[in-house]
Amino acid sequence: MRSLLALISSLTLLVSFASAAEPIVVSTATTVPFKVQLDVVHEGFDGKRCFVQNRAGIVPRQNEPPIIVMTANPLLLPGSDVYFTVHDFRSDDLGKTWTGPTRHDGLARRSDGVRDGQPVEIGVCDFWPKWHAKSGKLLNIGHTVRYVDDKHPLPNMRRETAYSIYDPESRTWTPWTRLMMPGSDETYNCGAGCIQRVDLPNGDILLPVYGGQRTPDDPYTHVKVIRCGFDGTTLTLTEEGEPLRQESKRGFAEPSLTKFQNKYYLTIRHDDTGYVAVSDDGLHFSKPTPWCWDDGSSLGNYNTQTHWVTHADALHLAYTRRGAANHHVFRNRAPIFLGEVDPTTLRVKRDSERVLIPERGARFGNFGICEVSENETWVTDSEWMQTWKQTSSSLGVDNPYGAKNRVYAARILWDKPNTDWNSR
Repeated sequence: MRSLLALISSLTLLVSFASAAEPIVVSTATTVPFKVQLDVVHEGFDGKRCFVQNRAGIVPRQNEPPIIVMTANPLLLPGSDVYFTVHDFRSDDLGKTWTGPTRHDGLARRSDGVRDGQPVEIGVCDFWPKWHAKSGKLLNIGHTVRYVDDKHPLPNMRRETAYSIYDPESRTWTPWTRLMMPGSDETYNCGAGCIQRVDLPNGDILLPVYGGQRTPDDPYTHVKVIRCGFDGTTLTLTEEGEPLRQESKRGFAEPSLTKFQNKYYLTIRHDDTGYVAVSDDGLHFSKPTPWCWDDGSSLGNYNTQTHWVTHADALHLAYTRRGAANHHVFRNRAPIFLGEVDPTTLRVKRDSERVLIPERGARFGNFGICEVSENETWVTDSEWMQTWKQTSSSLGVDNPYGAKNRVYAARILWDKPNTDWNSR
């Protein structure tokens, strides 16, 4: 009887573990082989709000795994980009267990005057936490957003880069503050939402931003990289790179930056197709070109983000695209793929493509990359439960695809250590 009970107990533990992590998938058609383990950090959906913008950062510790902190915004489903107070999830054991979601009032909305007789609220969203090695701080950077109701952000009002700093002892974030750009009046619009930055050895930060005046004469947003100083408390602007422009649709947006083998690579969102550019100094870039497969055909990414997964010996792009039996997903924003990039041609090697996070009916696309150690890089995202315009704009609690606002961590386990993992 004891043996039978022990066997039942063991099987129960195995089932419990299997529900928390997907099977490990091995990828060998790439310069640096890797495995992928997909973990579910959190799940649950009430049909009204869902967690989005899930991105993680680390706090290194001596002789212990790093603390992993993932921030996220609750999203109101009937609206369009209606975000509420930032929450976080935290793990002290490399993702085996998590606490949260924890609300942080210092990252809540604030009053911001009156417009056309209506009170304006200003909040923060699109955060991306990253360890800043020089100051020893987990620095979270995003941008502001303004509302007069909970239907959509206010159009034609300025957007600024916002940031906050994490205290691992008290498990709190400092109240958000803003990096003001030159000319930041009521018509200026420039923020660092959903961007991947590069930290230099001297502590300076190369920060991609996007925005513009959006006037009738110039309705397009542009992207550029700015250099910032950070002393552990305050983010300051020191230099601006040259703007990159595309005068079609809404223009360029949501750029992400990486450094690979002494060059800087910028991936850019556009309504029609994603773009890529390269630079020697991280501020002045080549003319952006559309993302393509290695045979010259279009990658199929459009109107959503792309980000970098960078190993010392290989450069990868994480993306969503058309053509994956995914037309039922909003803007084809699932699954999330990973493909190796040829740094010379700036094209994705088709035979290297692998699924990182599978599709279950919900969109992805607003995801993040976290370099956890020389052995692991994580791609984090959540099932965004909005769909095309409907009465509720919700996929529904009992949708036929099985989505339920799962928060995912796709753990890329490198076969070869990533020796410069913390140099970006």
